[in-house]
Amino acid sequence: MSDPYFFGYGSLVNTRTHSYPDPQPATLKGWRRAWVATPRFGVVLLTGVPAPDHKIDGLIAQVPDADWGALDAREAGYDRLAAHKDITHNHSAEPEIAVYAVSPDNFLERESHIILLSYLDVVIQGFNEVYGEDGVRRFFDTTDGWDTPILNDREDPLYPRHQTLSEDERGLVDENLERLSAQVQERHEASLPPDF
Repeated sequence: MSDPYFFGYGSLVNTRTHSYPDPQPATLKGWRRAWVATPRFGVVLLTGVPAPDHKIDGLIAQVPDADWGALDAREAGYDRLAAHKDITHNHSAEPEIAVYAVSPDNFLERESHIILLSYLDVVIQGFNEVYGEDGVRRFFDTTDGWDTPILNDREDPLYPRHQTLSEDERGLVDENLERLSAQVQERHEASLPPDF
């Protein structure tokens, strides 16, 4: 029996944050992304949400020996769902593919929650490497919740898998945030939520 794969649509697209083998571009049909608040974190999580007639780009990669332990721990707060029927890819086989998503039962109002810029930077670095600038633009356009404040923590990153971005990569993030009129707050302008 062949090893299963996961479909990543956020930080898992950035292969600098993991070492899962055989990463390949893929598309998940019938979904969009959204920034959602949950009881577990003071920052919003990026999740997939069902959305007929939509699709999102991402990456599939192999989970050797179906050992989901480390990935389940990384994606704590998410449910792992079967998704292979909704994913298009160029893999020569038809592996089982799972996607991680936050259960709607765990969605909260986005009150004092924030997006970490260090996390968004990692996501966009990955999309730029896999899909280029057009793919980065599609990421922003297929993601809801850009009215959530964004904390600029680039100088002192809070995201544990943060990466160093080039000047061009940072500019690509900033350009799209400006295009969407997103609110970026400097560290001295906003405090972290109490349960972060």
